[in-house]
Amino acid sequence: MTLPDSDGLLAEQLLRLTRRVHRIQKRHLAQQGMAITPAQSRLLRALAPYATPPRMADLAERLEVVPRAVTTLVDGLEASGRVRRVADPGNRRVTRIELTDEGRAALRELRAARRAAAEEILEPLTREQRETLGGLLDTLIDGSPAHRPGSA
Repeated sequence: MTLPDSDGLLAEQLLRLTRRVHRIQKRHLAQQGMAITPAQSRLLRALAPYATPPRMADLAERLEVVPRAVTTLVDGLEASGRVRRVADPGNRRVTRIELTDEGRAALRELRAARRAAAEEILEPLTREQRETLGGLLDTLIDGSPAHRPGSA
């Protein structure tokens, strides 16, 4: 039987782990001389898979935020040279957002910071423990049993 507050404890542990990941990433990025907010890094990651620059409305939907929030993030990223607004060739009223070379470089640094955080956090775990944790996290994220390589 589950204790009444065990789910609350797990939620607190997940929040503490998330904060630790963010602290480690922030430290790594600061060592590289890079200042970027978690929300800005999330927008850059959301932009990366698009072959054609998306509309701001597409980004808002993908990020599950209101369009105004995307506008604010794009303003900051554009000021730092990491993204640029481009006109839609088929509709002049539509603005699309594309990564710049600086934005792609920032994404590389963000990925490196995330890997550094994962390495530091996961260092005490064995390979088997990491695989188990990965499967459990997949289940929590997807809401269904994990289908990871090597799992039954």
